[in-house]
Amino acid sequence: MGVDFEIITSAEDFAAKKGIKLQYTPSRIENGLFICSKDLIFETDIRHQDIQFVEFQGTNCPFSIHTQESIMPFDIFAASFYLISRYEEYLPHKKDGHKRFIAKESLAFQKNFLHKPVINIWALALIDKIKEHYPHFSVEQKPYKYIASYDIDIAWSYRNKGITRNIGGSIRDLMQLNTKAFITRWKVLAGKMKDPYDTYELQMKWQKQYNLQPIYFILFGDLGPFDKNISTSNQKFQSLIKDLRDIALIGIHPSYESNLNKKLLKKEIDKLSETVHADIIRSRQHFLKLNLPSTYRNLLNLGIKHDYSMGYASELGFRASIASSFFFYDLDLDTETKLQIHPFAIMDGSLRDYLKVDPKTAKQMISNIISEIKQVNGQMISLWHNESLSGVDKWQGWVEVYKHLLKEAQESD
Repeated sequence: MGVDFEIITSAEDFAAKKGIKLQYTPSRIENGLFICSKDLIFETDIRHQDIQFVEFQGTNCPFSIHTQESIMPFDIFAASFYLISRYEEYLPHKKDGHKRFIAKESLAFQKNFLHKPVINIWALALIDKIKEHYPHFSVEQKPYKYIASYDIDIAWSYRNKGITRNIGGSIRDLMQLNTKAFITRWKVLAGKMKDPYDTYELQMKWQKQYNLQPIYFILFGDLGPFDKNISTSNQKFQSLIKDLRDIALIGIHPSYESNLNKKLLKKEIDKLSETVHADIIRSRQHFLKLNLPSTYRNLLNLGIKHDYSMGYASELGFRASIASSFFFYDLDLDTETKLQIHPFAIMDGSLRDYLKVDPKTAKQMISNIISEIKQVNGQMISLWHNESLSGVDKWQGWVEVYKHLLKEAQESD
């Protein structure tokens, strides 16, 4: 809500206080606003929670309560904390092939509210409840905001990869009978055709048109099975990064291999910092390999202050059930940290590679998510890649999808 508040733990002091008061206790002890509390907020261990649900404003809300005295039919604070802290990701859970928490295992997916920023929605509902009793209560809400972000996993499809990689790629093209890719590769290398992944001029055009202040996350690690970017020592690649730095914020896209290797992560951050001549304080995990709390602890220890990995690869929506930035709460240590989390809601690969929808369906799904965020004056962050703007092969028709996203994301309702 963005309002100042004071927490009082003495019943006598609470009774003596004047102004707007809200009781958050297991049972009511005096008149005034009251929300019945569950045990979660007051616990210090991490354990399986027996969660009961109640429908409120069309959503299945966790931590239901059964007293008519409470102004909310569920423990809004326990529910919000459970979701935003990603409590369920600290409990035993299934992982996918990349050892990531599976979206379909989440409470939000199973109870059908993954596509809604429910914490923002609940906050607005609580404001209304308070105003019913205290009409003078006012809240200055932050305006809706859009942030465009890009992951540069592979800066160019063919150029600047070196002769060895291109010969290997050519052999693979021929073995797979992919003559189109073979011909395109050598036309690009001969300077007769633009590299299909070189979509930076187009991005810059849109950034001017829509007055964007984007963030670029650069994969700056060594070559590996899941890390296919250009060599970090390549001068053309370094020049590209410097050009992007002049028009946008730059963050690290930690390599797949660095996720469990703190020394390697530090090496990548340091090398990127040297290239752009600035401290690197922003990150987004490659393949969205987010493991709590270890991933965030490593980032904190290496000076990262903002992370943009909070989202699912396989689904659109709100992994932490919120469309606002927040500070990472380390459940194991039971403390709030200084790492600010910026959740994204829409990714190109989620739509095309995981959900396998066509461009028309993708546009509608994007519109729905953006509408949800605008209704709560939230923060909308999109995750796109330079290759998906190429318009070739599997990405035919997807340039129009991104243009639709930019138009929808920027328009005021």
